[in-house]
This record gives sequence, C-alpha cells and structure tokens, in this order.
Amino acid sequence: MDKEEMPPVDFDKEKKLSSLQRHLAKRIHELNLKRAVRMIEIRKTNRWMATGLFAGVFGIYFYTIHAVKQEKFLDDFELPETVSTEQA
Repeated sequence: MDKEEMPPVDFDKEKKLSSLQRHLAKRIHELNLKRAVRMIEIRKTNRWMATGLFAGVFGIYFYTIHAVKQEKFLDDFELPETVSTEQA
C-alpha cells in the first residue's frame, strides 16, 4: 500500500461514526462504484470510436494516394517554349 493512500475503513465496525454518517458513506461508495462502471463503459465506447475514425482517415488517405498515382494527364504535359525577349 502506498504511504499516501489511506487504509480502507470498515464502516460497520467503526464506532466513532453515527448511523447517519455510516449510511451516507455507504451511499457515496455505491454512487462511486456506479460512476466507475459508467466511466469504464464510456472509455470502451471512446476506444471503438477512435478505432473507427482512425480506420476512416487511414482509408481515405490511402485511397487518395492510390487515386493520385493513377492520374496520367500530367505525363503528357509539355512545357511551353520560351520566347526570347532579346531584339535581333
């Protein structure tokens, strides 16, 4: 156990706390567990969303690279002849 971490408290055996305080502590603990489960589900959803977005961006990128490699119209392009501006 880390030195900065408090040891777990057994609220049923703790005599210094009133019944209301024990009840509220248990209620907060239950709410925290529900929140933790919800956060795990949200993280899972976020991972799937990130994977889908990455796959979409990756697919668009490689499709664009593939499409640009197939273009042939610039291969037939000839540079125009330069006209000299010198007087004869």
